[in-house]
Amino acid sequence: MDKTDRRIVHELQLDGRLSNQDLAQRVNLSPSPCLRRVRRLEEAGVIRGYTALVDQKAYGYPLTVFTRISLARHDKETVTRFERRIREIDEILDCFVLTGQSDYQLRVVATSLEDYERFMRETLHTIPGIGSIDTSFAFGVVKQAPALPRK
Repeated sequence: MDKTDRRIVHELQLDGRLSNQDLAQRVNLSPSPCLRRVRRLEEAGVIRGYTALVDQKAYGYPLTVFTRISLARHDKETVTRFERRIREIDEILDCFVLTGQSDYQLRVVATSLEDYERFMRETLHTIPGIGSIDTSFAFGVVKQAPALPRK
């Protein structure tokens, strides 16, 4: 990826609905080479897709919860089963593998405290192999960037 490719990616992260004509103007290319570059970035997997940014509160999920999980065991079967189950749960938006005291950090959305309690009791607690769960509630957002940093 060269500097122009990075500019293309940055502009599309800020506005994925840009027409090729507008994108080409923003990155100082003519439309045909711009489109070729976008297609190459898509084929290479740099651009994985396009999506709408949705206001989580307006959509009905005002609560963001960060849940750290430690597994009771770290054998292949426990890890595989846990990760497979996590991928199936819609309320879990992100799951990161960690170093340190916890094994995973989840970003979970909920409609209310009662909804999160239901999620914990009926969904998370039913996953075999969990040793401990630690939860923090986000009460505000300082920054949530739609784009990766420019190089």
